[in-house]
Amino acid sequence: MEVYAATGVVARDICTRLISLKARLDCALPTLQGNMSEGFRAMQKLEEGRQLQAAATAVSLPVSVIVPVRNEAHNLPRCLDSLRGVGEVYVVDSQSSDETAEIASSFGAKVIQFHYLGGWPKKRQWAMDTLPLAYDWIFLVDADEALTPELADEIKQAIQDPALDGYYVALRMFFLGRALRHGDAGFYKLSLFRRGKGRFECRLKEQDVSMSDMEVHEHVVLGGKTARLKSPLLHHNVESLSRYIQKHDEYSNWDARVWLEGETNSSELPPSLFGTQAQRRRWLRKMFFGLPGSPLLFFLYKYVLRLGFLDGVPGLIYCGFQGVQFFHIKSKIYELRGWKD
Repeated sequence: MEVYAATGVVARDICTRLISLKARLDCALPTLQGNMSEGFRAMQKLEEGRQLQAAATAVSLPVSVIVPVRNEAHNLPRCLDSLRGVGEVYVVDSQSSDETAEIASSFGAKVIQFHYLGGWPKKRQWAMDTLPLAYDWIFLVDADEALTPELADEIKQAIQDPALDGYYVALRMFFLGRALRHGDAGFYKLSLFRRGKGRFECRLKEQDVSMSDMEVHEHVVLGGKTARLKSPLLHHNVESLSRYIQKHDEYSNWDARVWLEGETNSSELPPSLFGTQAQRRRWLRKMFFGLPGSPLLFFLYKYVLRLGFLDGVPGLIYCGFQGVQFFHIKSKIYELRGWKD
């Protein structure tokens, strides 16, 4: 009996202690919860600050990039990887049958489908007119081009100048794995300009789907002051010769129609020996077009006079294709004239 009595006393003592401990916890719990909530909110604010700082750091180049594509799964990863850190990237796709759209999405680009039915505008002008671009500067980049860190730094500084509305960017062309330094392979194009300031010239309103849905030999015209940037875009011109030939066949359909109609649709950038680089190139092509055997002469001009032979076999093939392109255009002009008769 004494053992049972002792056990009862111990049990009552334990219960009393537990009740006292519970009462203390009940009193301390609101304070503890409040401290935990404050700590959680502080951690949350700190994390939000880190995220905002990371986002600000990620957008190191505040421009809107437009990349026109069609079946560019081979080139697009290199292009989009080079564009990390720009404000936004719109990939304007023409219903690619390969993984182009999926690749673009995996890089965080905004994929827009463009359905071309002929006429004007074409892909890039349509994108400039239609898309809700978030930044004041537009940067046009092709899928076979890549931005270098040096050019990105130069653009970042250039767009701070309020006196300029556009910049010409040089292309450093790679053809069949080799950088072409001769044969007039490199050129400048007006790729960077203020939103609302630049637009593509329209050299041919009556176009059809056989002439490519993108502006190729149309150039951006701008009613403000421009300058040239020193650092080039890397232009990987050939993924395969078959693809190169296919694209230039479409380009020659357009060129034939333009040359057949003359200069009536080139009033904004007419051929001129003393104009912009685009105008000088048009003047040169016009001079060659009027000569007998112009495809061969154009090849010799590129390969011999402009030292294309110094670029080895890739230089030979590139200059040869330039002459063949001339032959295709003149042949299609002949074909079009025959139909008109």
